[in-house]
This record gives sequence, structure tokens and C-alpha cells, in this order.
Amino acid sequence: MTTISNEKTAIIRTERGLTIAGTRITIYDIMDYVTAQYPPKFIRGLFDLTEAQINAALAYIEQNRADVEAEYQMVLKEAEELRLYYEEKNRDLIARIAAQPPKPGTEAIRAKLQAAKAKLKSQP
Repeated sequence: MTTISNEKTAIIRTERGLTIAGTRITIYDIMDYVTAQYPPKFIRGLFDLTEAQINAALAYIEQNRADVEAEYQMVLKEAEELRLYYEEKNRDLIARIAAQPPKPGTEAIRAKLQAAKAKLKSQP
């Protein structure tokens, strides 16, 4: 396990927020998986982190849980606002693309996609 002094230098603040030093991976990226209760080994493999990096990130999250959680909620809120903004801005383009006839030979995959979408919508 890394020491506290090493953990502080392993997690830095950049224009993207709290980031694992030497990477572009933010603590908020890690929080998505911590919140979903993925095991550390899986998260480490997913982001191709060293054991020291994942340990430092998880230790930082644990030691600063309230602050990290508050920032994480802000990041989620901003991401949702951006998604809604671009969805509204591109509504006409999305509608035009959706109205185009399917390319020949893609009927089966489109039917499978529509079935999957319908299944997702029917779930509570």
C-alpha cells in the first residue's frame, strides 16, 4: 500500500478534475465503477492501471469520501446537462438520420437493435 504522502502526489488536480498522475483517468471515472461495486482488480484492468495507481485512487476516495462524492455528483449533473444540451441542439439531425431508410443487408441487425431498445424501455 502506498503512503499518504505518495497518495497525494499520485492524485493531482488538472483542468479535468482530480486525476491519477501520469494518466488522463479521473477519480470520477473510477467512482463510476466504485459506486457500481466493481472489484478493484477489475477496475485496474479496465483502465490499465498499476497496482500502486489503483490503490492510491481508492485510498484517496476513501480518505476524502465526502469531498469526492460531492464533486462526483457535480460532474454527473454537468454531464447530464451537456447531454441534454447536445440532444436538443442536434434534434433535427438525429431525426433526419433516423428517418433514412436502412442500408441493404442491415435489416436483421436493426430488428435486433429495436428489440433490445423495446426490452430496455419495458424494464422498470
